[in-house]
Amino acid sequence: MKGFWRSFARLGDVRSYSVLSNDQLRINGVKDVIAVASGKGGVGKSTTAVNLAVALANKFQLKVGLLDADVYGPSVPTMMNIHQKPEVSTDMKMIPIENYKVKCMSMGFLVDKDAPIVWRGPMVMSALQKMLREVDWGGLDILVVDMPPGTGDAQLTMSQKLQLSGALIVSTPQDVALIDARRGVRMFSKVQVPILGLIENMSCFKCPHCGEPSFIFGVGGARKTAAEMGLQLVGEIPIEVDIRKSCDQGIPIVVSAPDSLVSKAYHDVAQNVVTRLEELAKE
Repeated sequence: MKGFWRSFARLGDVRSYSVLSNDQLRINGVKDVIAVASGKGGVGKSTTAVNLAVALANKFQLKVGLLDADVYGPSVPTMMNIHQKPEVSTDMKMIPIENYKVKCMSMGFLVDKDAPIVWRGPMVMSALQKMLREVDWGGLDILVVDMPPGTGDAQLTMSQKLQLSGALIVSTPQDVALIDARRGVRMFSKVQVPILGLIENMSCFKCPHCGEPSFIFGVGGARKTAAEMGLQLVGEIPIEVDIRKSCDQGIPIVVSAPDSLVSKAYHDVAQNVVTRLEELAKE
């Protein structure tokens, strides 16, 4: 019986991969790589990754790339209004497609819009490796990686075969989402990836008529979780109709309404990310 329970305890362990040198983990010309992750889907991770990348490029004038690593459900083509296939350079590397000053790569560029990606794990891992290593990113200050939700093979591959400068964990204030966010934090910690902080998405809804806030998913859940885990809360993003509209139209809200309160919230996240990366570089 003890052996039975020990087998369950091992389920939380991280499987080892071949040890790679720092040079093998780096992407040529890319200074920092940050993962935008979530323990589960539906919390606004891709929306956050897109607006963060565009804010870093436009507000802070950094050279930014955006990698859509969510192979099964790529959202970047729609959110960044890119509907073309990448060109290939003379040395047979894909050239990322640029919009809003951000260089983008996504599996969604390579398959038909409505085509299902019915792949087993090894094919997904191979695709991720190609989008990492066989893309001519050029010189970048930051590569933002929109991670697939969860803590499975894809997340481990990205974490252990890529030198990540840090990870951002996106969650709603809801207890159910925060349980999985904690799992995401622990996964990155186990593979020695620094946690840049938690982002509380859909923190509240303000009535467009009277301005009264409604806390649909609870109040301050991510702030409390961050404090309990000794992490920073790097931003609180409200839920607004305009965010949804801008995503569907392919114009990130930090571009369509740069002076809005929600854009300011994304700019604050970007500033906190830049500050955290500078702090980590000094350690």
